[in-house]
Amino acid sequence: MKRRANPRTKASATLFAALGDETRLRIVLRLAQGRPASITELSAGSEITRQAVTKHLHVLEGAGLARGARLGRERRWSLDRKQVEQARAFLEGISERWDNALARLKTMVEEDP
Repeated sequence: MKRRANPRTKASATLFAALGDETRLRIVLRLAQGRPASITELSAGSEITRQAVTKHLHVLEGAGLARGARLGRERRWSLDRKQVEQARAFLEGISERWDNALARLKTMVEEDP
């Protein structure tokens, strides 16, 4: 029997896949500081090229985590906090399921003589 894809789960998979790369995670952490940044700023102080940062930003944009806006000749990137909140809510749902499963297990173990 084939299960139908849950759109929320599929979107979360895309989001977590984007966060699964160390470089993209560092970019997200930098953008989480709250101030939009250019590609030059995001690549400063690291060995990663501006071209590589650009590719990573496009992956993050595709996952809905980052968005770019033109400001003069450069593009400033910022974090989409709505997507971060959705990721947090998804992880909290998983955590709640585990907590419930562990509570059921504890009850079974304690009730068994």
